[in-house]
Amino acid sequence: MQEQDFPLPDYDQLSTGSLQHMVRSLGRDELTRVLDYEQEHNNRPQVVEIMTQRLEELDRGAEPAPGEHRAQPAEAQDSAKGSPVAPSGSPQPMHPPRHGNQETPGKPKGERPF
Repeated sequence: MQEQDFPLPDYDQLSTGSLQHMVRSLGRDELTRVLDYEQEHNNRPQVVEIMTQRLEELDRGAEPAPGEHRAQPAEAQDSAKGSPVAPSGSPQPMHPPRHGNQETPGKPKGERPF
C-alpha cells in the first residue's frame, strides 16, 4: 500500500473506534477504497459493517464530516504513560471464603494459625 496516497494514514494501526470516527470525513470514493483494502487484508466484520453503513448514509445524501482525516491518529499522539492511580489508593485485597464455609472469610496461607 502506498502510504502517501491512501486516504487514512497508518490505517493498519488504527483501532476500530478511531476508524469509526475517521471514516465520517471520507467521501464515497475514498471510503470505497478503504473498504476494499479492509476486505482484502484484515476483513474485520465490525469495521466492514461501519464502512458499509457509512456508504449507505452517503448514498442517502449525507455529506462527509468537516475535519481532517489525515490528522495524526489518537493512538500516535503523545500521552502520559503509566497509571495516575498510586498503589496507596488501591482497595484492600479480598479473599474468597474457604470451601464450604461462607461465614469465615478466607485468609492467605501466611496468616493462618498452625
